[in-house]
Amino acid sequence: MCGVGTATNCVYGPDGKGTLSHPNEDGHLRFRGEDGCFLYGVFNGYDGSRVASFASQCLTAELLLGQLNSSHTDNDVRRILTQAFDVVEKSYFETIDDALAEKAHLSNYLPPHNENVPFHQLSPQSQKVQERLKELEREVSGGATAVVALILNSKLYIANVGTNRALLCKSSSDGQNQVQQIGRPHSTDNEDELQRLAALGVDSARVRQAGQIAGQSSTRRLGDYRVKFNYNEIDLLSAAKTRPIIAEPEIHGSQSLDSVTGFLLLMSEGLINALESAHGPEQANQEIVAMVAAELALQTSLETVSQSVVERVKRLHHDVYVSGRQRATYCSRHEDMTLLIRTLNYPLADGVLTPTQGGRIYPVSVPYSNSQSTSKTSVTLSLVMPSQNTLTNGTNTASTLEEGTPTPGSQSPTATLQSTNTQTQSSSSSSGDGSLFRQRGSQAAQPDETGRVPPYVDFSQFYHLWGSDHSDSQSVPIRS
Repeated sequence: MCGVGTATNCVYGPDGKGTLSHPNEDGHLRFRGEDGCFLYGVFNGYDGSRVASFASQCLTAELLLGQLNSSHTDNDVRRILTQAFDVVEKSYFETIDDALAEKAHLSNYLPPHNENVPFHQLSPQSQKVQERLKELEREVSGGATAVVALILNSKLYIANVGTNRALLCKSSSDGQNQVQQIGRPHSTDNEDELQRLAALGVDSARVRQAGQIAGQSSTRRLGDYRVKFNYNEIDLLSAAKTRPIIAEPEIHGSQSLDSVTGFLLLMSEGLINALESAHGPEQANQEIVAMVAAELALQTSLETVSQSVVERVKRLHHDVYVSGRQRATYCSRHEDMTLLIRTLNYPLADGVLTPTQGGRIYPVSVPYSNSQSTSKTSVTLSLVMPSQNTLTNGTNTASTLEEGTPTPGSQSPTATLQSTNTQTQSSSSSSGDGSLFRQRGSQAAQPDETGRVPPYVDFSQFYHLWGSDHSDSQSVPIRS
């Protein structure tokens, strides 16, 4: 029911080869509890993996050890989720209390303005103190953003802290995919978050212009003691009346999943940024859904599907960089990438069946572009949709709802899948009459006694033209 794909961070050199800048800092969780309860999460760590790792383990214990059951109302679930995030962060800070206390104690032994003195000019005692302080800083630094999905009583709840992303894709009976982004990232360009900071006394205009707070674009995060306890020492946050960077999740739900066919995607910020850096942010949601749909039609394992999609994004990002085109300047590096896919009554490809059997939907092509253009031009995902007796060329389009406005039970308007490599819809996908594919029986042809199958493509016209053009040359028989 669930698969996870990952890729480590990468920095490209002038020759296009990539190197790892730090160990993988992402984390994830996927568990099934009692009473039809499912819990999934993706955590984007930074300055180390400690917070992401701690949160992925502790959050599970705070939610799946009897805290949730089928009798809980929507308000109960929201309260329990919010409380769990609060307990997780407080528990994490308890684990670094001793290190923080030692750090504060040792700082008293350093003379004023000691940071401006070269290390080799310090006394031996000061050098030891400096080295220990650096060790302690590495031990206590770091934070994480999180997006968590809870399925309870066939209802979906999304709890988000930071800049990861959740997408819900619903497949209709006519083969269309409707894409809904659940919630908005808590970032320095989120108007609601800027208003929240302004109410605390923070200059939101400066925050927007800076684009980052203490090295991160998120305005909500787990851990990161610097912005939680020492925010008055950070210029952008120094005017805040109370703690401005919080770990309180924004919870969206509940959406009923009864009779829903599709899949849920949880993505780390690194995956989102890599795709948006390569192609622009306009159609990133539709592009990732198209990739997932294509791989679901080909693969028999969700783990393989997830990893294949991550590898696609990784290759696309690298190809844009080596292309040297305009967007290459945005693609010199990417962070760790994590993708979690949870299917909802969505069948995987059957490895036993051929593309001419079984009634599954198989992709013919998924058009992507490395073009530097960012104009919104449309292209439709072409699919082969095997019917009982013939092959037909169907279409599959994707749409998106307004961000952060889940509308359970309503049908969102559809729009064609956007790309940047064509100015009009693909004629192959708009016709829908199967003209590109020779119609033949759904059963594969059986080989004869020589092990060959009867030809189903007529090359006689080709042979005739070839003979006319090469009448003066030596005739060479061609076998089909």
